[in-house]
Amino acid sequence: MDNSGKEKEAVQLMADADKKVKSSGSFLGGMFGGGHHKVEEACEMYCRAANMFKMAKNWSAAGSAFCKAARLHMQLQNKHDCATSFIDAGNAYKKSDPNEAIKCLNAAIDIYTDMGRFTIAAKHHISIAEIYESELVDIEKAIAHYEQAADYYKGEESNSSANKCLLKVGAYCAQLEQYQKAIEIYEQVGANTMDNPLLKYSAKEYFFKASLCHFIVDELNAKIAVEKYEEMFPAFSDSRECKLLKKLLEAHEEQNSEAFTEAVKEFDSISRLDQWHTTLLLRIKKTIQGDEGDLK
Repeated sequence: MDNSGKEKEAVQLMADADKKVKSSGSFLGGMFGGGHHKVEEACEMYCRAANMFKMAKNWSAAGSAFCKAARLHMQLQNKHDCATSFIDAGNAYKKSDPNEAIKCLNAAIDIYTDMGRFTIAAKHHISIAEIYESELVDIEKAIAHYEQAADYYKGEESNSSANKCLLKVGAYCAQLEQYQKAIEIYEQVGANTMDNPLLKYSAKEYFFKASLCHFIVDELNAKIAVEKYEEMFPAFSDSRECKLLKKLLEAHEEQNSEAFTEAVKEFDSISRLDQWHTTLLLRIKKTIQGDEGDLK
C-alpha cells in the first residue's frame, strides 16, 4: 500500500498546526480569548500528522510531531497527555534515532515521577535500558536504568518486577567482572524467592550463580558460600547445581582440569548451560594450572 500521499498530508497538517500556534500567541488571538482553544486544536493536528508519518514509515518526522504535541500539552498543563505524547515520540524514534528516543522517554519519566506514577516510570526505564543494550551497546548505562527501575518497583512493592531488573544487573555485573555486586544481587534475590512456594525452585539457580561468582574470586570463598546457601535453603543441597559445584571445587583443589571438564559435560548433557554460565565456568577453569581454556 502506497502511503506517500499520507506523508504529504501530514506535512500540510504540520504547517497548518504551526500557523495555529503562532496565531494563538498573537495580539488579536490573545484579545479575543481564542488562544487556548487554538493550542488545543494544534495539539490534535500534530498528533494526527504524527500518525500519518507513522503510516508512511517516516519515524523521525513522527517523533518530531509527537514532541511538538507534548510541548503544547505541557503548555496547557495536561501532564498525563504530555507524558503520553513523549512516549509516542520515543517509540517512533526507537526506529530511527535511539538517542532521541532516550531523551523523549526520559522527559516522560520526569513527568510520571512528578505525578507519583513510579510503576510506569520504572517500565520506561526498562525501555531505555533495552535501547542501551541492543542499539547503543552501552552496558554500564543499561545497568543504571535497570537499577533505577528496580528501585521504583521496590518502592511500589512490585517485588517480582524488581527482581527481574536486578537479575539483569547481576548478569551484566558478572560479565563485567564486578563479582561482588553480582553476588550481593543473586543472594538478595535468592533469599527473596526461597520462601515463596511459586518461586523457590528458582532460588537454587540464583545461589548457583552467586557461587560461580565467588569461585572466580576465591576457591575458599566459594566453599564457604556453598555451605552457607545449603544452610539457608536446604533444598539447594539436593540440587544438581550444588552437586556440580562440589565436583568443581574438588577438581579445582586437585588442579585437575579433566575432572573439571567432565563434571561440566555431565551436567550440560541433562541441563543445557547457557552462554553466561559457560563464560564463567571457563574463567574458573583458566585458574587451573596448565589449562587449555576450553570445556571440550
